[in-house]
Order: sequence, then structure tokens, then C-alpha cells
Amino acid sequence: MASTDPTKLKVVKQLSRPDILFCLARVPGTSQVFFGSSDAKVYGVDLSLEKPEPQAVAEHESYVTGLALAGNYVISGGYDCRLIWTAVENREQVRSIDAHQSRIRQIVAAPGGQIIASVADDMVCRLWDVESGKLLHELRGHEAMTPHHYPSMLYACAFSADGSYVATGDKAGHVVVWEVASGKQAATLEAAGMYTWDPNHRRHSIGGIRSLAFSPDGTRLVVGGMGTVSNIDHPDVPARLEIFDWRQGQRTHEIAADGKLKGMIQQLVFHPGGDWFVGAGGGYGGMILFYDLTGSKMIFQDAAPMHVHGIAVNETCDTIYAAGHNKVLIWELKV
Repeated sequence: MASTDPTKLKVVKQLSRPDILFCLARVPGTSQVFFGSSDAKVYGVDLSLEKPEPQAVAEHESYVTGLALAGNYVISGGYDCRLIWTAVENREQVRSIDAHQSRIRQIVAAPGGQIIASVADDMVCRLWDVESGKLLHELRGHEAMTPHHYPSMLYACAFSADGSYVATGDKAGHVVVWEVASGKQAATLEAAGMYTWDPNHRRHSIGGIRSLAFSPDGTRLVVGGMGTVSNIDHPDVPARLEIFDWRQGQRTHEIAADGKLKGMIQQLVFHPGGDWFVGAGGGYGGMILFYDLTGSKMIFQDAAPMHVHGIAVNETCDTIYAAGHNKVLIWELKV
């Protein structure tokens, strides 16, 4: 892992698509990925093949916006408010449940793959037992309305590396960290700089927390989104990151992407050794950036070939798989 160099980032494979891909998950130890589509389907594909051919493995009734690999299953969720369990090996549907009262925004698996978390626009995070599909906890700590009395959204969630905590973040910039075992709140944080209210052009709000990631040692929580927007019809502002010592309730870093990298950070992933974290997303175009938390410095940032919605990093941290608007691609970063 020490040999990886984010400044050597290079696209080595691209797969064009007619749809928008909202989420991606990778089978550990392989180049097989699953992705969720705007055509309401979940696809699986082996990107190590010379000519990869995605195959549909599950189908929802609307956009597929959440995806997680947990145990022997790929679990998907979407705007139809349902969670669907599909067996990785034989691609057969195992379970389908009505999980939320509104659009599901994200699904993440806890380390070990025994629990998943789902968040949705009903402003609830639910924790599920992977094998049985049983609801373990219902976590309610986010307001249904923004400070300006418009419907809020619960976009993001993330587990700590030891699986003890799960964090959730909403449109208004409110973050809650929860104890997984008890379902109790452990901390609350505010990243209000992620939220914009436009009283002039639209009388509407935009932005919000779109991604979260705990540092490998569990001491820091990275929050990703976008900066303050002057006109929501033209959200042409740099992506934004805020970093918290969440146990102390202290913001330690406020970071703006390069002025050319507009939009929001849709997903964050840490190097397992804590050497850096990678964020990806976009607006009218796409972006990717790498940040050294220990040294408090940006390592590398660049445009991406598409607006990125989902990324996965391999075990040696030299390959990144990404899905987004009309593409699946592979980046390599090596010395």
C-alpha cells in the first residue's frame, strides 16, 4: 500500500453506458462490481474482462440509489423505498422488503458484513441484520424540515472501521453519530456550511451532506458536500469538506476543492492505513481529490471523465472503481 501515489492517477478502462449510475459496490479480491442504475436495475460486471458485459441481477421500480456488499449478498435500495437482497453467487433474489416511507438515498455495510444501514428521505436510519432481514434499530435524530421550512433529505451514512458507530448526515448539515449496539446517540455535529437557502431566485434550499467517512482510527469524521451557493439555478461552487474530532465536537478542518472542481463530494473512502482519503463527485462535470489528513494537505485533485456517484478502492489501494453519469471506469494510482 505504501507504493501507491495518487499523483500518478490514470484512467485505464472505461465502459460507456446510456444511463446514470448512482452507486457501486465491489466484490472483495476481484474486479467484479455491481452498480445501481437510473433504469431501475442492478447490474453486475467483471471489469477484468477485455470486453465487459454488464448483466442485470435485480430490478426495482425506480432509480437504484443505494448498494452494499454484505456477506453473500448484494443489497440494493432505491426510490421505490425497497431493499432487495440478491445472492452474489447465483444472482437469485433472496428477499425484498418495504424498508422506508420515502426514497432510499444510501446503503452501507458494517465491517464483517453482518449489519447494513439504510437512510432515506423519511429522515430515518435503519439498521438491519443481513442474514435474517430483521430490523435491529430505527435511528431518529434528523428533522423532517430544513430551517427554512422545506422538506429535508437524509443523504449519507457511514460505519466506523470497527463497526461500533454509524454516522448520518442530512440536507441541513446536521450530523448524528450513533452507537450501533444500543442505537443511542453518541454525538451531534453541525456542518451548516454545506447548506444554502436561496431567498431570491427560487426560495428554495440546496446542498447538504452527501458523504461521510470515519478515519481508520475512529477519531475523525470527514463530511463531504458543496460550499455556499449564491444562485441555486447555477450551483457553480467548489466542492467542500469539513473534518471533525467528533468525540470532542470540534471542527478541525474546512477544505474547498480547487476552484475548477465544482459541485459536491458524493463519496469518501479512506486508505486503510490512514495515509489519505479520496473523495469523488461533481456537478456539471466530475472530480476526484486526495487529502492527507495527518499532514493537513491536499495531495492531488483533478477533473473526472464524468460526474461520479460511487467509488470503491481495492485492497492494495492502487485501483479505484467508479460509476457515475454514463460511465463505469477504473483508475490506477501507482509509483
